[in-house]
Amino acid sequence: MKSHITAIGTAVPPYQITQSQVADFMSNALEIDPEESRRLRALYRATGIHTRHTVLSDYTHTSGDFEFYGNNPGMEPFPSIDQRMELYRKNATPLCIQAIENCFEQMPGFAKERVTHLITVSCTGMYAPGVDIEIVEQVGLPTNVQRTAINFMGCYAAFPALKAADHICRANPNAVVLIVCVELCSIHFQKHNTDDHLLANALFADGAAAVLVQSTPTPGSLYIESFHGDLISVGKKDMAWHISNFGFEMTLSAYVPDLIEQGIQVLTENLFRNLTVSLEDISLFAIHPGGKRILEVIEKQLALSPEDNYHAYEILRNYGNMSSPTVLFVLQSIQKTLETSDKGKRILSFAFGPGLTLESMLLQVN
Repeated sequence: MKSHITAIGTAVPPYQITQSQVADFMSNALEIDPEESRRLRALYRATGIHTRHTVLSDYTHTSGDFEFYGNNPGMEPFPSIDQRMELYRKNATPLCIQAIENCFEQMPGFAKERVTHLITVSCTGMYAPGVDIEIVEQVGLPTNVQRTAINFMGCYAAFPALKAADHICRANPNAVVLIVCVELCSIHFQKHNTDDHLLANALFADGAAAVLVQSTPTPGSLYIESFHGDLISVGKKDMAWHISNFGFEMTLSAYVPDLIEQGIQVLTENLFRNLTVSLEDISLFAIHPGGKRILEVIEKQLALSPEDNYHAYEILRNYGNMSSPTVLFVLQSIQKTLETSDKGKRILSFAFGPGLTLESMLLQVN
């Protein structure tokens, strides 16, 4: 049996913020001097991001009008992990529902009762009964749907979810797997004036994506041909995600692009090793835009042009890095442009995360 991505849906929260707005917010929140503020704004301009989305209206306001952060210098008392998880509980499921509805819209007449498996993915919040059960209840999925939760794997987590869906569909021709990734990165803002935190605050945003995976293809669906993942253990400390008393704290070193640059060629070769495929056979690229420099070093190593990475740059520009849903936004962007003449074309996809984990996937257009 084979498995196919038959539909992808996406959703973002209502508050859209520009990088200049966020830079203003961060400069005030960190209480930095004018010289540091100029450096911060230069960092934000260099990200390749124009707008991001958030569930928090505070990022569009100035101190005095905050609803979540304290309306005083230093934003004290700074929100606790409990307050942040309450915000996650309030906002995660509605965003998932929007993404699922957008996904189902791609397949007119699709009966939600056909869904046999539900895989939920998130690293920015957790509770139980959780998002998975709320999706079952609010979407109206069968109560006996088989549920799996993938938590705390970070930006590459859509790949383990797709691997699980692939195994399920190859084993059961009647399986219909719904994957839902949701991340509310913006609720975990930390006030630390360190390079790692400044970089994380400059990149991450909120969003959700839903994917249907089935054994039966549809026109324009994507056949999942192969996966390959690996670890660069030397980068274990360069990307990490920890729970603190005041939210989840991201460690994101500026060395991450260098590590990806060192490993991406071997990763690609290993993906192709048992296939009669080479880079020359790849027509489209769906690369997780973890940051502008990550895209650039991959282009350098694989001899790609920025045009090859068009969809990744557009998602980065308009949405930022939403962690696990982001690569699915890129895939949806590609899928929307596909025509009948694209049948048989191959898509090479990558994502990266804590570990340092490198994931790759090869798809073919039906």
